[in-house]
Amino acid sequence: MRGPHNIIRLIRTGATLERTGAMKVVLDAFDAGPLLRITFRTLVWPFRWLGYQGDLSMPPAPRALTALGPAYIKFGQILSTRPDVVGDELAVQLRVLQDKLPPFSMREAKAALQHELGMSFDQLFSTFSEPVAAASLAQVHKAHLADTGEAVAVKILRPGIEKAFRKDIDAFYFAARVIEVLSPASRRLRPMDVITHFEGVVMGELDLRLESAAAAEFAANTETDSGFQVPKIRWHLSGRRVMTLDWAEGTNIGINDALDSAGHDRRALASRVLELFLNHALRDGYFHGDMHQGNLKVAANGDIIAYDFGIMGRIDEYTRRVYAEILFGFIRKDYNRVAEVHFEAGYVPADRDVDEFARALRAVGEPIFGMDASRISMARLLNYLFEVTERFGMETRTELILLQRTMVVVEGVARSLDPHINIWEVARPVVEDYIKKSIGPKALLADLAKTARVLARFGPQLPQLAEDALIRLNNPPPPPKPQRRIARLSWMALGGTLVGLGVWISNFL
Repeated sequence: MRGPHNIIRLIRTGATLERTGAMKVVLDAFDAGPLLRITFRTLVWPFRWLGYQGDLSMPPAPRALTALGPAYIKFGQILSTRPDVVGDELAVQLRVLQDKLPPFSMREAKAALQHELGMSFDQLFSTFSEPVAAASLAQVHKAHLADTGEAVAVKILRPGIEKAFRKDIDAFYFAARVIEVLSPASRRLRPMDVITHFEGVVMGELDLRLESAAAAEFAANTETDSGFQVPKIRWHLSGRRVMTLDWAEGTNIGINDALDSAGHDRRALASRVLELFLNHALRDGYFHGDMHQGNLKVAANGDIIAYDFGIMGRIDEYTRRVYAEILFGFIRKDYNRVAEVHFEAGYVPADRDVDEFARALRAVGEPIFGMDASRISMARLLNYLFEVTERFGMETRTELILLQRTMVVVEGVARSLDPHINIWEVARPVVEDYIKKSIGPKALLADLAKTARVLARFGPQLPQLAEDALIRLNNPPPPPKPQRRIARLSWMALGGTLVGLGVWISNFL
């Protein structure tokens, strides 16, 4: 499906932004210059009539994104956590994309429940509310179990969401391919791999059985974390398109006035959000990959409650150590060590200059330290960091995409709670603790013990493996005879010709 027909889809994207008035809002938010504004408006304006009208009751940007589809909504959700990048006004407008989208009907919801769970609606629940939250892929209802009366949250996928999402992803793939062809310099960013990664992440959200399993694993990892809760999954009421879990009562972490009225300390909450994310990523290697305000509540006792586990991130032990060393180097202002870690991990090509890279990293890190967070322009900082990666030929690391994106989102949540938070001061004790446990004599002994356990599992097979290797070494296989190879190639060519001829004839029948 990734053919030129997607040109229409991309043109329609620009046309929708123009028709809804979102184009001007986006260009204003990103401080676009006159030349860029004129170029965009000139290219898009003639196709304005192709754009979707959207919901006229919504502000321009969310109106355009909701009209375009679920993948665009996901992008808007990320931007909603970055008022320092897109501005306070646009960030507030985009926040409705987190859990306040138009819901689908109660009739469709009840039909999906009965079809998925194989029982009549009245047998399952004594009460079932109108949607309490509606996001890009699913909506949530509050219900009470018929047998126990306990309050639960029932998450149901939107009808036809799989087809709609695949249509968006199809256009994204086409755009990525065009970018790679027209801009060879962009290939280091691996746009096709980025879209593939994005597709894999969101496709996991479209099977709620996987989300239920993710929630159970996350709950097991974090059960001893102070000030943090994960609702319990009700497995007998969950399936591919329906997930049921305990109801989480609390205040949305994105509503500052409500948090203040409830007596919560927003500065403490901001620090805890960052600490929790870093602990989950470094300690467990398994973290919530969608920690925006719409997926976090604050309980009456001050605990942070996480839900919506469709996007979870996993990173291996080696990558965690690299990530921790990079963070620790920035915290200590040891830019030479940060540069060395990038080279050791293969993130920067070996033919580049380490000292020059360290100087470039210093220019990124120094503006952060000793400065009030509210005075740091994250948009300008990210723009400079992008220039550095381009200059040194760094390729996009697909295994770090979700980690980096989540770090941006979590920092945005923390800054919305406490605009003056210093992320490096909060991160320091968490990273230092991980460094002590993972890099040093104790960590070396632990690694050796793991290696010994792996070898022990293969112990009975080692003699046979060694013997097979020696036999292959002393008796290499003979090279194929030229006649047979030629004959094989001839049959392959003949077969390919016949298949091609068949396809050509079928096109005319």
